[in-house]
Amino acid sequence: MASRSYGQYCGVTTAVELIGERWALLIVRDLLVGPRRYTDLKQGLPKIPTNILSTRLKELQESGVVRRVPLLHCGLVYELTDYGRQLEPIVLALGRWGFASMGEPGDGDVVTADSLTMALRTAFQAEVAASLPPAVYEVHVGDIVLRVHVVAGELFVTQLAPAGRPVDPLAPRAPGGEPELVFAAAPGIRRVISGELTPGAAIDEEVLAVVSGDATLLDRFAATFHIAEGVALAA
Repeated sequence: MASRSYGQYCGVTTAVELIGERWALLIVRDLLVGPRRYTDLKQGLPKIPTNILSTRLKELQESGVVRRVPLLHCGLVYELTDYGRQLEPIVLALGRWGFASMGEPGDGDVVTADSLTMALRTAFQAEVAASLPPAVYEVHVGDIVLRVHVVAGELFVTQLAPAGRPVDPLAPRAPGGEPELVFAAAPGIRRVISGELTPGAAIDEEVLAVVSGDATLLDRFAATFHIAEGVALAA
């Protein structure tokens, strides 16, 4: 349990005491992608002081949200408990709610592989995807490379090294298949996801650049990953 108490008998109060301390919810966000070693979490949250990371992990373990377990070939890792995984729809809803107020990135703001993975999961429209043919995309944002499989209304995201090899040995196995579209994106891709820019306009403004494959699939990508600003707040 966090060291500070609000002194109120309320479910919201308890939730805030469990995961409301600074950095705690971002640790949960990254663990929703998959189990992580301590060094993985530190790399994914580059601005967190090491003593704060250790403290938050200890608090989350004591609260029953996170546990530390041995994993073959990876040593000790942190993972969410069943109780902790119940936060997934809450975190995704918070991501949609916060999307409307993101604005442009500030100096020093970073995009990490886990934050981008969760952003795609936040924007994923399963019902739309279920009505469309399967697709495999490869998305490059800076040094981050994600292989994105959309199959029968389900989303699978694999983090890759630049050479195309998986870099996350802890991630669930995704369906096979080579990417049909490879594209690079700037942080301004949020304007495509919000519907502010069409894929064609995004290319013209150099927000997106097709590296290889079928450029017409960008329209399918934009339909599959979409958060309409304003609508998200009421959803």
